[in-house]
Amino acid sequence: MKYLSTALVVLLFSCGKEENIQLPKAAKTIVSDVQDHSPIYIFFRSKEKDTLAEVNRKNSIITTNWILNIDARLPLKLVIPEVMKLQEKKRQEKAHKNEKAENFYAYADTIGKNMAFIPFTKVFYKIGKPDKNKLVFHFRKGNDFIILNGVEVKKTDLITEFGKIKFEVMPDVVLQFDKNMSYAEYLQNKILIEDFKGTNEEYIF
Repeated sequence: MKYLSTALVVLLFSCGKEENIQLPKAAKTIVSDVQDHSPIYIFFRSKEKDTLAEVNRKNSIITTNWILNIDARLPLKLVIPEVMKLQEKKRQEKAHKNEKAENFYAYADTIGKNMAFIPFTKVFYKIGKPDKNKLVFHFRKGNDFIILNGVEVKKTDLITEFGKIKFEVMPDVVLQFDKNMSYAEYLQNKILIEDFKGTNEEYIF
């Protein structure tokens, strides 16, 4: 599926009104195709001086893979609470539960010129700071360096630097993201460390 160079993707028509979402961009495809899916949209809205996140999940089917199309401009403090509600609804479903159904974020691959997806089915989001006994990858808004074990490390070197640390006992590793970070920056960070499989906990603070 091709996308416009502006990354404005027309997603649905509602009551004769054309609706757009500006998807995040990344130079890598994690998953190229998702079959048997339902689209869910989180739109960027503004009301006077306030920014709002508006969810549309009218076409979602609980037994399918869910693809979340989220506007890149929204801050995490608005996006993640809505994502948590959607996750909880699917996890609590008993009567029509499909154990194989996953959840994906959609984005635009700037290299392949195609829509791409990254899974987040197993991620558990929490609002607030992680416990002190956990090792934190702390991502800050608009910063090319993250805090790892109390030390600033360049994002692109994160996994390499983490591998150099000698632990007597491997600690629980969690991710922490600035709540004011844009969803676009958040997803780019997620894609950057996608190969790291050490954690399913993410904190928004």
